Amino acid sequence: MSEKTDRTLQKAAGTGVAGASAPGEIDRFLGAAKQLAPLATGQAGRLIFALDATMSRQPTWDLACSLQAKMFEVAAGTGGLAVQLVYFRGLMECRASGWIGEPQRLNGLMRRIACEGGQTQIHRVLKHIRDEAKAVPVRAFVFVGDAMEEDVDALAALSGELGLRGIRGFLFQEGREPAASAAFATMARLTGGAHARFDVNAPGSLLDLLRGAAAYASGGRAALEKLTGSSPAVKGLLTAMDGGRR
Repeated sequence: MSEKTDRTLQKAAGTGVAGASAPGEIDRFLGAAKQLAPLATGQAGRLIFALDATMSRQPTWDLACSLQAKMFEVAAGTGGLAVQLVYFRGLMECRASGWIGEPQRLNGLMRRIACEGGQTQIHRVLKHIRDEAKAVPVRAFVFVGDAMEEDVDALAALSGELGLRGIRGFLFQEGREPAASAAFATMARLTGGAHARFDVNAPGSLLDLLRGAAAYASGGRAALEKLTGSSPAVKGLLTAMDGGRR
């Protein structure tokens, strides 16, 4: 991604809170992450990994850090995986890394980021995905969050654009907040993807969902189908993508 795009996503960054990651440190790492790793070139599938990093999300952020390497592992047999991290937090801070082809680099970036209070910025994430897909092929995106504080019609319009481009959305929700459930389900349906819930106290539930999304990003539907026999959660993703007709 260009530096211009990164600045556009960031806009007015929050002032930070005690214990938060220093902006300069994140800037340096984001700059280094723009250099594509070998795995992120060629035929590797591209997955945008977007997370809500507002204050309530710290336990889930930490869990995602511990699980992200498994996404690369499951994709290794179907061409590999290149991941771009997108997150929002604080006062209108929304950032994206470059494409990363190594789990160690993604983990290093995620561990430099601390969650901060703020409102959801899902519309900015969807706009970024749309714009990024104009430059490179993107097969799927994951969004992990627990809330939605925006205009659902605007989110639906952007999701419809992504669906027309063939970009499948996997919306993974912690908890059962009604507005988030309705919005995430709508976004998933309009992209041709899937909405699923997970429990942060049961790490295996999110792990299976991330593995399923990574399989789809790297190898398409056939790769996702190969995982259904070993995971009811993955089978649920496929069922949701088919509109519940399985």
